Amino acid sequence: MKIGTRGSPLALTQTKMVAVLLARASGKDVGDFPLESFVTSGDKLKDQRLQDAGGKGLFTKELDEALLDGRIDIAVHSMKDLPTHLPDGIVLAAVPEREDPRDAFISHKAKSLNELPQGAVVGTASLRRQAQALHLRPDLKVVILRGSVQTRLQKLEAGVIDATFLALAGLNRLGLAGHATSLVDSEDMPSAPGQGALAITCRSDDENARAMLAKISVAESETAVAAERGFLTALDGSCRTPIGALAIIKNGKLRLVGEVLSPDGKEHWRREDAIDLPGDAVALGMKLGKAIRAQAGEAFIQSLEKRGW
Repeated sequence: MKIGTRGSPLALTQTKMVAVLLARASGKDVGDFPLESFVTSGDKLKDQRLQDAGGKGLFTKELDEALLDGRIDIAVHSMKDLPTHLPDGIVLAAVPEREDPRDAFISHKAKSLNELPQGAVVGTASLRRQAQALHLRPDLKVVILRGSVQTRLQKLEAGVIDATFLALAGLNRLGLAGHATSLVDSEDMPSAPGQGALAITCRSDDENARAMLAKISVAESETAVAAERGFLTALDGSCRTPIGALAIIKNGKLRLVGEVLSPDGKEHWRREDAIDLPGDAVALGMKLGKAIRAQAGEAFIQSLEKRGW
């Protein structure tokens, strides 16, 4: 069973983890799950934001094509890169156990965002992180910072920027968590929908792959991600829309916090609610997303696409 992945160090590390999970679940050798890496459209972008080049789907398009062509049998993605609507013939077949979804704040000049000096430069490729940082600290300067985790850390070391944010999950998986200066409070900056989770897709008619992937999927991770992606779907969320959403499962309840901001951080809407489990996680996400659409106004939501942010 051939596994497709992006070729970045983090993507390869995550995919090797999935190969080990599949080998253990099926009683096979890890060599029975060979990896094939792809350079995606998103990987080719160097100094451009995703939203300027087409948004979500840039990291999945080539893998989707390889799945449908039969060149690979399953594909491993970071959940936050997965579009809310998948191509015909492809399904989300597994969500393994989720890593810590929080962001890590990294800086040699301050212990947290609030402690950065006036006018400090924050580097990020995430419109969500940009908007959230400017909402909390409108005096900061935000610049585009793209590349692998290692490349971003190198630019910080070189003094190109004063601070950055990276997903704690990626740092943990790469053994680089020691670079985190502090962890971001999820109440201040809810992470991207699906952050910390992996998405494993396959062809919808491949019963063998679907059955095998079902063995490594974790129900609690599926439920949390379903709520966050429901929120995203209600807002027609793309990379042009700064959206944060975090679902927490505790004591038989699912709590979801979701927010939408303008890219400059000046406008901000937030909603939260909880349901008892088992309950409809997607419906909870959709409910909060629709409430924010109504509060912010349809004109504002649609203007995010038209402004060319």
